[in-house]
Amino acid sequence: MDVKDSNGTLLSEGDSVTIIKDLKVKGSSTVLKRGTVVKNIRLTSSPDEVEGRVDRTVMVLKAAFLKKA
Repeated sequence: MDVKDSNGTLLSEGDSVTIIKDLKVKGSSTVLKRGTVVKNIRLTSSPDEVEGRVDRTVMVLKAAFLKKA
């Protein structure tokens, strides 16, 4: 399964990615700011989502809002 970022670059386990748009976190008042770096991502069973740790919290992020760092 191929997971691609917003630019079409292939992502793999352990890559670092940057958030390209301010994202609201569902169920929280937190906002992930543009330019935030998420290190050591993990791929999920869905080809358009990745899992990563942001501010000591594990979150599932849409690959369309990420670019490889």
